[in-house]
Amino acid sequence: MADAITMTPLAGIAEIRGLGMVLIRADLGRAGDAIAEAAGLALPETGRFTTDGLRWLGWMSPDELLLIVPGSERGRAVADVAGALTGEHALVQDVSDMRCVFDVTGRKPGQVLAKLCPADLETRPRDGLRRTRAAQVACAVWRIDGAETGRGWRLIAFRSVRDYVAQVLAGAAAPGSDLDPR
Repeated sequence: MADAITMTPLAGIAEIRGLGMVLIRADLGRAGDAIAEAAGLALPETGRFTTDGLRWLGWMSPDELLLIVPGSERGRAVADVAGALTGEHALVQDVSDMRCVFDVTGRKPGQVLAKLCPADLETRPRDGLRRTRAAQVACAVWRIDGAETGRGWRLIAFRSVRDYVAQVLAGAAAPGSDLDPR
């Protein structure tokens, strides 16, 4: 479910709710195949994600993945991955309530994030995932391209800074803030 925060000529900002998010910490070299099978997605390469359009598996660090599923599937996803990692030194945790998710779409969504993120996101591959910050907040960012979402970027951060993230995104998309008004 998407809740629009702002829609300007530059970009639209929407908070995405109802996603299930499962944090997976494990030795990916040893347990990667079991995780991929349980998640139903290929193990992503470093700095990348894999998706089937409904589920998403992202590489967050050398021993950390984030599985995003429809909210109704989060309990099953945790059970499946935890079951696949039985006997491994691993952590599988539902972090859905700890995170907030925003989509930045529209005419110039990359420009909105360029104002906030100290990373060249435009050079990222289509399946690239970047951990960075938006203003002063740690976040992860990746491209989205779909019928429902449009083209743009998805940003995930901690829920404790949700209001701040919403405000800085809206400010970066504000009318009159276009860096290249062509």
